[in-house]
Amino acid sequence: MSARNPGTDFDLEWLSKVRVNTQAVLKRAQHIQGLKLPKKQWQTAWLLKAASCIDLTTLAGDDTPSNVHRLCVKAIQPVRYDLLRRMDMHDKGLTTAAVCVYPSRVADAVRSLKAANSCLPVASVATGFPAGQTPLETRLQEVRMAVRDGATEIDIVINRTLALTGQWEVMYREIVQFREACGDAHMKTILATGDLGTFTNIYKASMVAMMAGSDFIKTSTGKEAVNATYPVAIVMVRAIRDYFLRTGHKTSGRNVLGGIRTAQEALVWLTLIKEELGNDWLHPHLFRLGASSLLADIERQVYHHVTGQYAAYHEQPMA
Repeated sequence: MSARNPGTDFDLEWLSKVRVNTQAVLKRAQHIQGLKLPKKQWQTAWLLKAASCIDLTTLAGDDTPSNVHRLCVKAIQPVRYDLLRRMDMHDKGLTTAAVCVYPSRVADAVRSLKAANSCLPVASVATGFPAGQTPLETRLQEVRMAVRDGATEIDIVINRTLALTGQWEVMYREIVQFREACGDAHMKTILATGDLGTFTNIYKASMVAMMAGSDFIKTSTGKEAVNATYPVAIVMVRAIRDYFLRTGHKTSGRNVLGGIRTAQEALVWLTLIKEELGNDWLHPHLFRLGASSLLADIERQVYHHVTGQYAAYHEQPMA
């Protein structure tokens, strides 16, 4: 077991008894969605917090070194300097939490960030993203290659077949091997919750991933028909809280919400984390928003706050 996750054994007997109360989850999610969201300058402050928690991502078939370079530049300066200056935020070191690319583009991202004297983490999807259906040795080798090229965070995907057929111990052993292949890199485990069928499966998959040494658990790849939803997030954060109470380790079981596109959604997600886990978790080292288009809407809302108008497309450069 990784040193990141000390003192926790895989407890199959306990896991087999877990059941999630669906109606309670739905009721709690409805309550969260009904809470008042911050307005005016407080909303802008929350949106800047959201920007600092983004894994800025490009996972396209036409990714090139120049696309990745633009992504890195945007990650280093996620909101226009003149807007930040007018809010006296220009010298606060605002960046996104990381950039995320395919393994073949990791070296490009590392090179671009190094040239800019930035220590921003480079994350890479691996293990047969997004389906996780390639042979185990191939998935392990993909992790090793991404780490070798300089990735400091690895986004793995679980084999959903194992969850759907209740093979939790097999899943646990696979994730432990991925953890070992990651070495010193953080491991973010994508559960692809839209494929798991039930809240109970989502809770169990969350627990197995944390027991196996995951540094973060993530809702989705962004490629499923259903990505992050509020009820799913409730189940996952309750698993995180239960794991913390069982082990006393806050350093494991961090959360990534994937597939979020609008600033308004981001505000609800931040509220959910604040309500369920507390202010301490609203920090990039414990919480991430996995997104590619979210930042554009955040910057659009910041522009409106500063100028009273919405930006034209050419006024809002994006990676």
